[in-house]
Amino acid sequence: MEEIKDSYLTIESDAEAIFKEKSSKFLCYAFHVESEEEIAAHLEILRKRYYDATHHCYAWRLGPFGERFRANDDGEPSSTAGKPILGQLLSREITNCLIVVVRYFGGTKLGVPGLIAAYKESAAAVLDEAKVVERTVDTTVKVEFSYVVMNDVMRIIKDEQPTIVEQIFDNLCSMTLSIRNSKAELVIGKLRKVEGAIIDIIEQQ
Repeated sequence: MEEIKDSYLTIESDAEAIFKEKSSKFLCYAFHVESEEEIAAHLEILRKRYYDATHHCYAWRLGPFGERFRANDDGEPSSTAGKPILGQLLSREITNCLIVVVRYFGGTKLGVPGLIAAYKESAAAVLDEAKVVERTVDTTVKVEFSYVVMNDVMRIIKDEQPTIVEQIFDNLCSMTLSIRNSKAELVIGKLRKVEGAIIDIIEQQ
């Protein structure tokens, strides 16, 4: 049976670093992001703050498995900036992350190999400053059941340890659970066997 991948790496919070090469200065920023709207907002803030910079190059990955990604050279020679930045996200398997490298040209041209190395080192420097954390990919389900079968439901929760998001205990009880994808099928299967229980899958990543 194929193993379900249900975790990914991202950065916990924003980070900054500075890299210098032959009098050019590279201001490096890493942001935890969840959407393209957040990415656009971060880019706009940096462009306004460093309006006099030579380039604002960046790369990002979104989604638990980095399904969406983009790299931008912002006027540097093709594939000398965005691609090396993206390469660091890929090699470290980090997603839901935006890296922006703001360059102030110092008067000495670095050449294509020099640029690639500088942007790679800049991205590496800021990721070294960031705290990388593991997140799980989860399925959220709502379970409704009568009070008389509560022990059966609670036994499954105790055995399988899903995260309880919300619970209401009354004549008709309900619980919202967050279950790691690799265990979701098993846990939902057990809950379906509880007499009278109604399972509703709210969100599945």
